[in-house]
Amino acid sequence: MKTTIGVVGTGLMGVGIATQSALHGYRTIVHDVDAARLASVAPKAEAVLDELIDAGRIDRDAKRAALARIETHAELDVMASADFVIEAIPEVLELKHRLYEKLIALLAADAILASNTSGFPPDQLVAPLRAKERFVIAHFWNPPHMIPLVEVVPGTATAPEVTAKTAELMSAIGMEPVILARAIPGFVGNRLQFAVLREALNIVRSGAATPDVVDRVMKASLGRRWGIVGPLEAADMGGLDTFLDISTHLMPELAKDEDVLDLLRQQVQAGRVGLRSGAGFYDWDEAHLAQVKEGRKRLIRRG
Repeated sequence: MKTTIGVVGTGLMGVGIATQSALHGYRTIVHDVDAARLASVAPKAEAVLDELIDAGRIDRDAKRAALARIETHAELDVMASADFVIEAIPEVLELKHRLYEKLIALLAADAILASNTSGFPPDQLVAPLRAKERFVIAHFWNPPHMIPLVEVVPGTATAPEVTAKTAELMSAIGMEPVILARAIPGFVGNRLQFAVLREALNIVRSGAATPDVVDRVMKASLGRRWGIVGPLEAADMGGLDTFLDISTHLMPELAKDEDVLDLLRQQVQAGRVGLRSGAGFYDWDEAHLAQVKEGRKRLIRRG
């Protein structure tokens, strides 16, 4: 019998994960205590699937089949029929602990409980719980139908077969799992992302370049290269001796402090929080949004 996947949480990540699961043939049960949020699952999933249709990735029959595999339930008890449950609720530790206690009491003895957290280490998440060996982090990136990475992060008590089965299931739903040897703050992806953001803010703070120039440099160079080879592959290809020479004089010049966060604080204090407020480092008018949407379509087409 094919695995049943459960998703707790109906935000963009929860629905994105559920849609990806259903699209790849899995019965997918989704739970939320909020009736309005539960009702939003179908239209959110439909929007994701329509993007894939527009990009030529799937047809309308695949869309109908995927939507038919998604079930929404107001009662958590339905998760007793799931073989793999992923939690995608807000990043509040107390909320997660309460949910896990209920889920562990419901789930079959061989069912896996995973979290989509991007901030909490696995050992902290399961500290007060029994059945720690059945818990693992499966950190998806937003949105899952565009960004295939899933960081699979075991805790110190996670059974090796749980980690392996999680990675296998992630591959089966069309994702690209990587298994971390141990948990570190931010895992791998966010550490790389925020290291780049720190230097981007530093460059803008120095007055050497505007936000637009920094972003254009990234999109026209490293953004393209890193889709083919990672930073360590690129170093190998360029020659580690060459990279050592450059690093010796360049790395001391790179940002190492948190003072660059003042740029973010200034924007936030002014109410310029980005796309959500209509302005941040950029003014998010219709032309800018259209440009980003077109880039999004190209990315989805590539698959």
